[in-house]
Order: sequence, then C-alpha cells, then structure tokens
Amino acid sequence: MQKTVMAVTGDETAATGDMPTYQIRAPPTSLPQGVVVAASPGSLHSPQQLAEEATRKRELRLMKNREAAKECRRRKKEYVKCLESRVAVLEVQNKKLIEELETLKDICSPKTD
Repeated sequence: MQKTVMAVTGDETAATGDMPTYQIRAPPTSLPQGVVVAASPGSLHSPQQLAEEATRKRELRLMKNREAAKECRRRKKEYVKCLESRVAVLEVQNKKLIEELETLKDICSPKTD
C-alpha cells in the first residue's frame, strides 16, 4: 500500500506518503550562519487565515504609524518651542542693539542748537 506525503523542497513538492513532513531549506544569505528556515505544509493558509493575517499586519502597521506620528508631533512641538525661545532672546538682543545704536548716534552726531 502506497502512502502520500507532501515534502516541501524549495518551489517544488513531491508525493511520498500520508504524513506531512518538514523539509529544512537552506537559509537566505541574510540569516546568520547556523540558522535554518523550516517550511511545513501547514504554512499554506486558507483564504480566511490570509485575510486575518492581512488584517493583523494592517493593524500592526497602523499602530506603529500612530506611534511614529505621535513622536513626530512631539519633536515638532519641542522644535517650535526652541525656535520661539530663540526669537524671544533675539528680540531682546535686537532691542538692546537698537538702543545702543541710538545712544551712539546721539554721541557722535553734531548738536545743532
């Protein structure tokens, strides 16, 4: 009696028995040496599982995006506060320099009475 087993090897499958088997594939070059990727026949999902996975990934992406946007807004507020503070300091400095200029003009200009 012949049994059927689906063995996943790369992009091809072979029928060899009735129990699913796991095939170890060579790791992609981005993985560290000694780390292997196991593929199983169970990795093929139903349309409902694929939809749930897509929904989960979308929710995760949206959550990360919300956090990134929140951090961006916080940094922008901090930057604007820093600019406002700098403006205040420069306005005071400008006012002092204008007063000094007026004083120097009064000293250096000839008096006509």
